[in-house]
Amino acid sequence: MDQTVTDFLTYLQGERQYSPETVKAYREDLEEFHQFLEDNGGVKPWSAIDQLDVEVYLSNLYDHHYARTTISRKLSTLRSLYNFLMSNGQATDDPFAYIQLKHHQNHLPRFFYEREMTALFAAAVANPNEQLATRDSAVLEVLYGTGIRVSECVNLTLPDVDFDNRMMLIHGKGNKERYVPFGHYAGDALERYFTAARTPLMATHQQTHAFVFINSRGGQLTTAGVTYLLNQIIKRSSLTTDIHPHMLRHTFATHLLNRGADLRSVQELLGHSSLSTTQIYTHVTREHLQRDYRQFFPRATEDKSHQKKPS
Repeated sequence: MDQTVTDFLTYLQGERQYSPETVKAYREDLEEFHQFLEDNGGVKPWSAIDQLDVEVYLSNLYDHHYARTTISRKLSTLRSLYNFLMSNGQATDDPFAYIQLKHHQNHLPRFFYEREMTALFAAAVANPNEQLATRDSAVLEVLYGTGIRVSECVNLTLPDVDFDNRMMLIHGKGNKERYVPFGHYAGDALERYFTAARTPLMATHQQTHAFVFINSRGGQLTTAGVTYLLNQIIKRSSLTTDIHPHMLRHTFATHLLNRGADLRSVQELLGHSSLSTTQIYTHVTREHLQRDYRQFFPRATEDKSHQKKPS
């Protein structure tokens, strides 16, 4: 942990007289949040954390079915940290200020509709740097087309991608491996990226590593780099929403289920160890089914025009 957190924990133990067990619990909560940021967009200064980061983190806690009391404690830890930072002039805003817990853990993950994804793909190729445009398109196609985590995306290597069978070997959490298929859109985008960007950039900067996605200097693309390029795509698009890499994973799962995919298949594709984690997406698809039922089923809505009025 950084010096800021060390100072905060020292403050809790020295000035607030918290017990070692309580300080340890605070440390664990902060380390978990730090790890979440590292895996989902990259670690940033505490003063740069925004409400979208917090919302995605909260969604992740709901997805893992933490008890409401546990989630409340974790948020309390982070709020205490920001009170400390603001009182010491190290932060001007508290991104947790307007975050409220749901009464029921049916928190719906944020995702993009298909028309919004179309706008994102159009904005990706609009990068004025043609080489990076092919990379941005490939990153977007892979994240959306496979549902893999951003940390899994940046650690993807050339031997992991099987173009003949259109499969990727994904190295997930806890050293668990899984195979994930990818479609021709992602495959075509990767091939264009290899030809137009990766190969010449690697040669120019004399890089020899096997990571699939690279930055403009030929080095491995980081999770923070993915977050940056996605933010640039949003700025070039017609959309007014924010974006977070994890939203593309939510979008992948939601679109699959909306089109009739089996829940257990989606669980395997996402690499969830428990089906209950995947079931969070059924709340989204249930709304979709109800809307379609009301729209298309002839007896879904009551037609009172033929009913007699009471005398």
